[in-house]
Amino acid sequence: MTIEPQASVGNLVSEQIGRLEVFEKFGIDYCCGGKTSLAAASEVAGCDLADVIAALSMNDEDAAAATSVDTTDWRAATLNALTNHIVEKHHTFMKRELPRVGDFMAKVLNAHGANHPELAEVAEVYAALRLEIEDHLKKEEQLLFPMIQEMEITREAGSSHCGSVNNPIGIMEHEHDNAGEALRRLRVLTDQYTAPADGCPTYQALMAGLAAMERDLHEHIHKENNILHPRAAELEASLLDAARQES
Repeated sequence: MTIEPQASVGNLVSEQIGRLEVFEKFGIDYCCGGKTSLAAASEVAGCDLADVIAALSMNDEDAAAATSVDTTDWRAATLNALTNHIVEKHHTFMKRELPRVGDFMAKVLNAHGANHPELAEVAEVYAALRLEIEDHLKKEEQLLFPMIQEMEITREAGSSHCGSVNNPIGIMEHEHDNAGEALRRLRVLTDQYTAPADGCPTYQALMAGLAAMERDLHEHIHKENNILHPRAAELEASLLDAARQES
């Protein structure tokens, strides 16, 4: 498949989820910045466009040869299936990892805080991120996702007390931006999630946990910002248009 420089990075990952590995490697924002073209995103990340395209092409060849890669096209799946997938994979991961990483954070801050004063800010940024994510997951599970699922099942729009589906989507995407900024701050403060020379095994586990959390959040946000939200907004618009024509 030819990879066009003007294709948006979000669409490129939507076409093949394995491409996120390449974007993670090059530090290219494919979730919150999913609407950016590959050429522009590569420039922002300070990468050579030809190198990125070559890596994407190689990744595509590897994915074609693999048998264990998730090849689900979430652009074609039902919205019910997509929202359930996000809850089962990404929400479950976060609910497990947030407290686990929080425990590591407290132990590392207590043991190494005197020699590594940057840990105080790492802990502060993480605590705020954790609170927002936990609240965010609840809003998705209790409000936005049921709203989307009901709209798909009933083929009716505009009956929710929230009004348009774009209202909660706007809130979710604002919180995604906040999470993205917190992750960028954590990466800088931890020197790309690198434990220092005097870091104990718990310190190393903390860095690994933060890195895994960043990776999962990037994929999570991509699936919502670049696939779920646009599809839900499009469905609502089409249902409202059909209702107007019938009246």
